[in-house]
Amino acid sequence: QVQLVESGGGLVQAGGSLRLSCAASGIDSSIRTMRWFRQAPGKQREFLAGITGGGDTNYVDSVKGRFTISRDNAKNTVYLQMNSLKPEDTAVYYCNTLPNYWGKGTLVTVSS
Repeated sequence: QVQLVESGGGLVQAGGSLRLSCAASGIDSSIRTMRWFRQAPGKQREFLAGITGGGDTNYVDSVKGRFTISRDNAKNTVYLQMNSLKPEDTAVYYCNTLPNYWGKGTLVTVSS
C-alpha cells in the first residue's frame, strides 16, 4: 500500500522558514518524480516543485529562489525547504507522485 505522509507545517512569521517532509512507503521514491503542491483557501491546488529520479528539479516561478526541493533516498523522504515565507504562502501543502498518489497534507500558516 502506497502512503505519502507530509509533516513539518506550522505557524511562522513572514520572512521565516520551514522545512516540509514527505515520507513515502510502499514505493521507492528515489526512482520516481516527486512533487509538492499547495492549496490555499478558496483556490485551486497548484504545482510548486518537482524532483525527478535523476535529481533534476523544477519550480513554479512564484517560489523560485525561495523554495528548494530535495530528497534523502536512504530515508525514502522528499523535502521542501521554504525560506522568506510570505502570508500568501499560507496553504495546505501536499506531496504527490504518479499515477495519482497524494498525502493528506500539512498546513502552513504565515502571519504578517
